[in-house]
Amino acid sequence: MDHITFLVAVVIVTALAFDFTNGFHDTANAMATSIATGALKPRTAVLVSGILNIVGAFLSTEVARTISGGIVDDTLVSPAMIFAGLVGAILWNLVTWLAGLPSSSSHALFGGLIGAVWVGAGSDGVHFDKVVEKVLIPAVASPVVAGVAALVATYLAYKLSARARQDSVTKGFRIGQIASASLVSLAHGTNDAQKTMGVVTLTLISEGALHHDAGPPVWVIGSAGVAIGLGTYLGGWRIIRTMGKGLAEIQSPQGFAAETASTTVILTSAHLGFALSTTQVASGSILGAGLGRRLAEVRWGVAGRMVLAWLITLPAAALVGGLAASVVKHGGNVGTAVIALVALAIAAVIVAASRRNPVRADNVNDHHEVTLSNPAPTNVGTAA
Repeated sequence: MDHITFLVAVVIVTALAFDFTNGFHDTANAMATSIATGALKPRTAVLVSGILNIVGAFLSTEVARTISGGIVDDTLVSPAMIFAGLVGAILWNLVTWLAGLPSSSSHALFGGLIGAVWVGAGSDGVHFDKVVEKVLIPAVASPVVAGVAALVATYLAYKLSARARQDSVTKGFRIGQIASASLVSLAHGTNDAQKTMGVVTLTLISEGALHHDAGPPVWVIGSAGVAIGLGTYLGGWRIIRTMGKGLAEIQSPQGFAAETASTTVILTSAHLGFALSTTQVASGSILGAGLGRRLAEVRWGVAGRMVLAWLITLPAAALVGGLAASVVKHGGNVGTAVIALVALAIAAVIVAASRRNPVRADNVNDHHEVTLSNPAPTNVGTAA
């Protein structure tokens, strides 16, 4: 523990803060369709998801190793760079949460780290071949694979149940959704909690507290799992509304198909060490499920804004991470303090803005879009 300096402690706390935002930002990946179809009550859904996120964190460390020793050179990375990258990731998560956009927390983290390391250590600090292999290729392939799988599964679900009573079909698939949504939550913990484990492990390696190529210690696994689980329980209702009601008109057979496809893709990638975006996988599955049911409504305007957010997430977070790294690099401890204060101020403004149009468990299914300002008041009459 002699290597745990004040800066390292700050980085670990910041990493866990990112993990917390990752949790509430990505709750929708597992539970949006189950909440939208009524298979689970909103509060029950986030509680189940949070618990299974914690369990999933202990199932694998392959993705954590990809982060700690794959996309950046751990011999050139400093805790200050990691702190700057985390700031970029957290701020992007909060901005997209405010807008109700299901962007990728994973790509926000990768972008923040890449930008910060590039500024702090030069281009040699980033393994661009690994970025392409482990991040960019899965980013393109995973939502397509998940979408096609969900489309086929949805078509088969309706085909096989076409002659059954509608109420029996709905009830059966809602029961199935409880299981499939739980598996997505487990898979999410297996994939996403590992990213924070990887960041903390990378920090400890950079300070000599762990040897090169070390895996995450048990206390790192446990703290990352708890942080993402608590964030998941918070809800992230704004993004749940977008994914459950905004992308497509979802019924219980579609929800079951989407969740099953997402689980398969996420667990397979976690086993292979691909640090993919569970948000992109889940969104692709929902769109595929929407297309798999005849006459279902798919809202392409929402899907277009979501894809745009996917495209700009990594470079936007990299830009913020790079700017933060520049301030930290030239300002030392004072620069680190300035970045921390600025980030806290921006976060406070975003949280305050979200309260103008709150989305909660009791109104998450009311509309399919999240607005950023109060609607104009209706005419309730004039004075006599």
